[in-house]
Amino acid sequence: MTKLKVPVGPADHALGDEHATVTLVEYGDYECPHCGHAHPVVKAVRKHFGKQLRFVYRHFPLTQVHPMAEPAAEAAEFAGAHDLFWEMHDAIFENQESLDLELLAELAQDLGLSSEELLGALERHDYLPKVKDDFMGGVRSGVNGTPTFFINGYRYEGLYEFEDLVEAIEAELVSGKTEHRRAG
Repeated sequence: MTKLKVPVGPADHALGDEHATVTLVEYGDYECPHCGHAHPVVKAVRKHFGKQLRFVYRHFPLTQVHPMAEPAAEAAEFAGAHDLFWEMHDAIFENQESLDLELLAELAQDLGLSSEELLGALERHDYLPKVKDDFMGGVRSGVNGTPTFFINGYRYEGLYEFEDLVEAIEAELVSGKTEHRRAG
């Protein structure tokens, strides 16, 4: 079973208590239709588990097939620098079918951010190092497509439908400590 090589830390975008019983990490691509499908599923899973679950999103833009994935990830990081990462994250996925620079600028403006500042940051690639760090961490962890999920540090190989993710997370909750269980 593939293990997450880069532990969750302060540089990550996380929702939920850092001491939650289960941490779900997603490596995603804002232009990937499969990630677009998984987005509302993950939201429902988060709601279902409440305080028992922490969710972490990491960028894994597949630039060869999704040319807007990297600028979208940079735009999310730009918003994150203004404490609006999750708002931009959700807005990008909710408007995925019309993803372009104009949309990113519009979304920034909708969040009360300067569209000119965003476009300048994208032109300079101010936030590309963070996106590349996430991507390289994914490569080191064996990520080769999106979305890829890790549950408590171990790659989840099942379907990313609500019932399947809930079942896998419930199994993790029942089993207790992952390291103890896997040590045998």
